[in-house]
Amino acid sequence: MSTTARPTKAPDTRGPVRKLLTSFGFQILAALVLGIAAGLIARQSGATADSPNGLSATLDTIGSSYVTLLRAAVVPLIFTAIVASISNLRRVQNAARLAGQTLLWFAITAFIAVIIGITLGLVIQPGNRAGEGLEPGAPYTVGTWWNFLLGLIPQNFLGLSVSTNPGATDGTFTSSVNFNILQVIVIAVAVGIAALKAGKKAEPFLAFTESLLKVIQRVLWWIIRIAPLGTFGLIGAAVVKYGWEKLASLGWFAIAVYVGLALVLFVVYPVLVKTNGLSIRQYFSGVWPAVQLAFVSRSSIGTLPLTERVTERNLGVPRSYASFAVPFGATTKMDGCAAIYPAIAAIFVAQFFGIELNLVQYLLIVLVSVVGSAATAGTTGATVMLTLTLSTLGLPLEGVGLLLAIDPILDMGRTAVNVAGQALVPTIVAKREGILDEELYNAPREGLPFADDSADDDASEPDAAASDSPESETEPASTR
Repeated sequence: MSTTARPTKAPDTRGPVRKLLTSFGFQILAALVLGIAAGLIARQSGATADSPNGLSATLDTIGSSYVTLLRAAVVPLIFTAIVASISNLRRVQNAARLAGQTLLWFAITAFIAVIIGITLGLVIQPGNRAGEGLEPGAPYTVGTWWNFLLGLIPQNFLGLSVSTNPGATDGTFTSSVNFNILQVIVIAVAVGIAALKAGKKAEPFLAFTESLLKVIQRVLWWIIRIAPLGTFGLIGAAVVKYGWEKLASLGWFAIAVYVGLALVLFVVYPVLVKTNGLSIRQYFSGVWPAVQLAFVSRSSIGTLPLTERVTERNLGVPRSYASFAVPFGATTKMDGCAAIYPAIAAIFVAQFFGIELNLVQYLLIVLVSVVGSAATAGTTGATVMLTLTLSTLGLPLEGVGLLLAIDPILDMGRTAVNVAGQALVPTIVAKREGILDEELYNAPREGLPFADDSADDDASEPDAAASDSPESETEPASTR
């Protein structure tokens, strides 16, 4: 057991009003309300998706700029986080067992979520209740098992591709750079394992990678700090673009998806928390900052630094394990996007086109959801997962076009559930393996979850280097 005491926090002298105004949760909720109000004002003044005005254009610029900032950090974050997480496993006792338990619980929660999705699809029957005016359309991207396997092969070291398209009328050409997250993951895993096999000669590289990860995370903290501003723009632009009338024809489908998400988040996860002897209230108060950011950013990867921070600091998961499990979960743990949504959507498409599903097809939905989560790759890629499911079942891919109108509205809830699960599984595994810091888990939640903790990082390094024993992992040296 580590003997290093946690630093004593200075007493919080802020008044109740200042506490409220500086609360990250309050700022996000306030931005949601103000964004909805601004969006409604823009619509009332005549703005539409095709005919924007000054206010709607401003909202769209603010929201899209925030998403661009998050996307800019995705590739370096994923690469450094996965390489560092694999290297951190060398500091953990029973690393293989922890990795196996993590995968097992990923599968268990995905199985429960997809069963809930199938049940809701059969009970609510959203496809049979679809409104008028829905038009089938070909998806802009298609996921198949063959394409998924081919997509794992990196095209270059960074998994980047450049596409050039001619202009419509002026004869100019525009180029864009895209990245394949799956390829970045494959490259990072290969590099991480190779560095471990290289032994001491790779130590400088691993030290550099971990240092670079800290720098990237610090930049992301700055981006996260302006999340309320991004929330204001994103929600406002969504109201202008989609309005509430879009929900009319797909209302039952949206209800089915959000009921499923709510059941997983507020019933299944609390039951798992309670059955493992932990406080439900502490779990939600600990993970909620990351859930809020995931809801508005619609990106598990963009939320990754905050998810890892609350998993360590609030939920008491040892850093050496959390730094592996959380990045791994951010790319493969998708109860919302890869389990609930494709199950309900596949049933919706079958009902809409009058196709009767058999038992084998329902079993295929379960199989695809449990083993195919990596196809979503931590971005707003639920459409890829849906097309993968439809192609596996032999259902018409044109059904994807039916659902695209409200996909951003659904994606907010899906991503929030994804992130809640990405923090839950490491917590459960750490508790079952006896390495969870329950004192930290049950401690009062104070301060911002992304407050500067460089002093804590420095204080914890001697302990991490001094011992690889289970005791050194059981009680972290700092509050992190």
